Amino acid sequence: MIGKIRLGLKKTREALTERLAGLFSRPSEQDEATLEELEEVLLTADVGIETIHRLLDRLPREARSGGSGLKEALRLRMLSLFPPPPPKEGPPPKPWVQLFVGVNGVGKTTTIGKLAAQRVSLGQRGVLAAADTFRAAAAEQLEIWSKRSGSDLVRQKEGADPAAVAFDAVQTAVAKGLDFVLIDTAGRLHVKHNLMEELGKVHRVAGRALPGCPHQVSLILDATTGQNGLSQARQFTAKVPVSDLILTKLDGTAKGGIALSIAAELGLPIRYVGVGEKVDDLVPFDAQEYVAGLLA
Repeated sequence: MIGKIRLGLKKTREALTERLAGLFSRPSEQDEATLEELEEVLLTADVGIETIHRLLDRLPREARSGGSGLKEALRLRMLSLFPPPPPKEGPPPKPWVQLFVGVNGVGKTTTIGKLAAQRVSLGQRGVLAAADTFRAAAAEQLEIWSKRSGSDLVRQKEGADPAAVAFDAVQTAVAKGLDFVLIDTAGRLHVKHNLMEELGKVHRVAGRALPGCPHQVSLILDATTGQNGLSQARQFTAKVPVSDLILTKLDGTAKGGIALSIAAELGLPIRYVGVGEKVDDLVPFDAQEYVAGLLA
């Protein structure tokens, strides 16, 4: 069975497959001209130039010493970019509080709804916090997802303090003994200083309702934006302690190589990738499947 990540990389793979197959089938696959062409191919998939240099530096020597071809050496080098999974710990805090951040249009609210539905399907109960109080339809959209997933919803009037919404949601979850709190925030341009500062306030105030939370801060990036996503990520990580990334719309772009640059340059784990519209099209990221999907 072909995994969903591999299927989601179809457009990227179509842009790479013919050229990569030609490169890897050459008898002299380890010469300088081949590496230069490989660099060009990776650029078309929106792998950043710094990441490409890390991937290709001394790669022919590594291929020879390992007794493998260039393709296998590249596969192993790609896998080495991704941080190892965190060690398993004890049971998570209850409620588990997760804050979602990102620019406009990356799919934050939809992602939160899908995650809520997945958690509820596992027998958990939780609350969604409509802390995007600026976009008129944001709370209504989250309310649809709360009903669809069977989760509670905490919202206030339009223009209310987002930090107050987050505080109320965490308090509600504590009082009801719920399992999770998923906090939506307004999409904001990473260059807008005042809005970025507001994220820090939301983070701090949520912690007053439950010390130690948010336990997870997920930055959502749109795969179709390519290298611009890295610029966004650097700005967000400067304002809030981002713990992981969620990459949406991977199925809608030929720039799927961006995940390599994210791993190499940010060192943050990618927890989920979005590969379609359905609830189960938000899938845990698997580096092995991702790299196989690029090089197939």
